[in-house]
Amino acid sequence: MSENTRPLTGRTSIEEWLAHPVGGPLLAGMLAQGGQDASSLAPVKSFPLERLVALSQGKLPQAAIDGLVLQANDGVMPVVEAEEASASSAWAERITPGRFDGQTIIVTGAGSGIGRATASRIAREGGRVIAADISEARLAELSEELPECDVVTVVGDIAKPEGVAAIVGAAGEHVHGLANIAGIMDDMTPLHEVSDEVWERVFSVNVDGMFRLTRAVLPLMLADGYGSIVNVASEAGIRGSAAGLAYTASKHAVVGMTKSSAFMYTPKGIRVNAVAPGPVATNIQASFASELGQERIGFAMQVLPGVAEAIQLAASITFLLSHDGTNVSGAILPSDGGWSAL
Repeated sequence: MSENTRPLTGRTSIEEWLAHPVGGPLLAGMLAQGGQDASSLAPVKSFPLERLVALSQGKLPQAAIDGLVLQANDGVMPVVEAEEASASSAWAERITPGRFDGQTIIVTGAGSGIGRATASRIAREGGRVIAADISEARLAELSEELPECDVVTVVGDIAKPEGVAAIVGAAGEHVHGLANIAGIMDDMTPLHEVSDEVWERVFSVNVDGMFRLTRAVLPLMLADGYGSIVNVASEAGIRGSAAGLAYTASKHAVVGMTKSSAFMYTPKGIRVNAVAPGPVATNIQASFASELGQERIGFAMQVLPGVAEAIQLAASITFLLSHDGTNVSGAILPSDGGWSAL
C-alpha cells in the first residue's frame, strides 16, 4: 500500500494527518473547537497523533483521537500491522528487560515529565525505583501505572532537609543510581530585572536541592565503590540564549557540579554525567515577565528544533545510568535534536 493510500491511524504522525486531504480538515476542525489552528502543533508535528492524549494532560481524551481515526476511515477502525508500526518514522521506546536488575535508583521529579518517564523506564527494566516528587497525587498515578514493578514513592521537597532525609531513608543502605531530574523554570528575566524571589526559588531546587541530595547519597556509593549519577542540566547550561538569567545560571551550576564531581569520584567507581535537554513536552511551563527577555530569547527560539518527548530524554538518561554508560563520566550529553550544533 502506498503512503498516499495508507490508512490514517493513531500512530500516524501529526504532520501526515495535516497533509492528508481527509485527515487534515478533520484535525483542523478539532483544533478550531479549542480555539487553535494547525500552527499550534508545529513543534510536535513528528509525534504520532495518539501522543496528544498524554501531552494534553487530560484535556484531550483517547476517545477524541479514536473518533478522528474512524471519521478519516469511513467509520472503520484500521488495524495497525506490526510491520507498519515498526516502519513508522516516529521513534518508539524499546525496553531492555533486566537492565537495572538488583539496582536501587533514586529519581527526583518522578511525578511528571522527564522524571516520570525515567522512573517508569527504570522500573520496567527491573530496577527498584525510589520515586520522589512534591505531588502525592502524581506519584500515586505513577504507582498505579506500574503495579508489577518495584516503585517506592516519597512525597518530599529536595529543597528542604527533611525531604532529602526522607528520600535517602526510603532508599536504604545501597543506592546504585541517582537521577537528579526535579527542576523549575524562571520567568525569562534578564539580570537587571530578576527578583530575589525568582533567583532564590530557582536556585533552591535546581542547585541547592540537587547539591544536598547528591551529598547525602555519595557516602553510600563510596562505601559500595560503585554508583552512577545523572544530572539534568539544559541547553541553558551550555548557552546563554535559552532562558532567563536565573535558570541559565542554575543550569551552568549543574554543569559545574557534574564536571567537578566526575573528576573527584570517577576513580572511586562513581560515574557522574549530565543530560542537556532542548525543548521537551513536559509540564514545566516557560513564561515571559520581561519585554527584553521576550525580544531576545523569543528571537533565539525561532531556530528551535522540534519538541522532544519525555520518553526520549528518559532513553538518554537511562543509558548513562546503566552499565551501558561504562567509561562515560564527566560528559554533558546534549539531547536536543541538534540544537547545540547550531
